[in-house]
Amino acid sequence: MQHIRDAILSGNATPDDYANIEIPDHYVGAVLRKEDEQMFEGLSTKDRDPRKSLRVESVPLPELGPGEALVAVMASSINYNTVWSSIFEPVSTFSFLRRYGKISPLAKRHDLPYHVLGSDLSGVVLRTGPGVHAWKPGQEVVAHCASVELESPLGHNDTMLDPEQRIWGFETNFGGLAQVALVKANQLLDKPKHLTWEEAASPGLVNSTAYRQLVSRNGAGMKQGDVVLIWGASGGLGSYATQMALNGGAIPVCIVSSPAKADIVRSMGAELIIDRSAEGYRFWKDESTQDPKEWQRFGKRIRELTGGDDPDIVFEHPGRETFGASVYVTRKGGTIVTCASTSGFMHEYDNRYLWMSLKRIIGSHFANYREAWEANRLIQRGYVHPTLSKAYPLAETGQAAYEVHRNMHQGKVGVLCLSPEEGLGVTDPELRAKHESAINRFRDI
Repeated sequence: MQHIRDAILSGNATPDDYANIEIPDHYVGAVLRKEDEQMFEGLSTKDRDPRKSLRVESVPLPELGPGEALVAVMASSINYNTVWSSIFEPVSTFSFLRRYGKISPLAKRHDLPYHVLGSDLSGVVLRTGPGVHAWKPGQEVVAHCASVELESPLGHNDTMLDPEQRIWGFETNFGGLAQVALVKANQLLDKPKHLTWEEAASPGLVNSTAYRQLVSRNGAGMKQGDVVLIWGASGGLGSYATQMALNGGAIPVCIVSSPAKADIVRSMGAELIIDRSAEGYRFWKDESTQDPKEWQRFGKRIRELTGGDDPDIVFEHPGRETFGASVYVTRKGGTIVTCASTSGFMHEYDNRYLWMSLKRIIGSHFANYREAWEANRLIQRGYVHPTLSKAYPLAETGQAAYEVHRNMHQGKVGVLCLSPEEGLGVTDPELRAKHESAINRFRDI
């Protein structure tokens, strides 16, 4: 892969050079092995260690099909779906690959005894398959992670409703934590020119997810003046929701778990902040019993900060630990919009506070192509900034995933794939200079 890296780093390679460049028949990626899927049997979630399951090794280059592209990956990042895959929870992702492999001969390529992970990338197009006209070899790109087949009419109003919608690098193979990735051409977006490779790779999944969940009509449809309660407001998902709330004229109430994380959201411009650890909220008395008095105390604290207002929108993603409180504190007629469930998938709440107060729960899952494009445009224009706090080399992907699993990180954790070091890939230094301080905010943690 050295000659591909050299061509990209030179900045002089032409589209014809890329079209004719030799692509090796093997490449290095962060993979799981099917033979290991029982390795954590009997262990609790917290005791499952991604460093033991994630291997960085050589795998065969996949066949390029119609409507697809091979991308040289300069950088990627860790999302929580990589953690789930690496600890084989809630299920082994090999079950996803097996089901996908049954739908067509082309999909059969994904059903392998190894799984190349990763749902983000920044890099350069190397090859495109038949039927691809909008993207050419040599173009610098990022990729969103919605893989869709679009053979059913059900997905043509909103591609996230396609019956065969999958998250690339989680429910498909050949993901972005590798030197080369296989994507559908309709996953590609222009790389923001003012960002480094590792910065550009970090927003994709979480920025698009936050956009659909909070801003899009398919989510909460946030408007100016809305009070938005944001759980994990300094984290990989919440930090984008915080920026969107501030940019969109809403009033974020940022929930964090340490003074350092409070400083992060304060530096973004947020003023209403609750450090849940410092204030000692315990929403569960024990494993099976929630504490409504803590919901009430939490709601009272929110109203103290907002001048008496309850949240119009609650931006939910912790899940089991917080969901009862989220339903309780939402204003009458308000919206709880939820994705993921990092503290547990089985949510419990008191339905009286939902039905009698006319509240709504909206499920949100990643974003369609248009939403991902709109979210990426905010990054391109410098309205929303990447929240990358550190980057590891590809060889240390297991350690990077471990830190996300144990919540030892701030913002996003990046992974350098073909990029030999941090700080490369900026092609618009003028825009970079304009936003340098905001971009570096998370690198100074």
